[in-house]
Amino acid sequence: MKKNQNDPVIDEIRKIRHRISAHFDHDPAQLVAYYMERQKEYQDRLIKSKPVIENLG
Repeated sequence: MKKNQNDPVIDEIRKIRHRISAHFDHDPAQLVAYYMERQKEYQDRLIKSKPVIENLG
């Protein structure tokens, strides 16, 4: 896929992420806190991975 081609799925994801960011006035600290809460809330749906240090060895 060329860099300048539009992908409707990616475009929709970007719109949603922008709306979420706007909800927090684009404040990175608030946005990170929001995503960390979502991570806790949906922890059972996340894929567990090894720590980065283990992956490097």
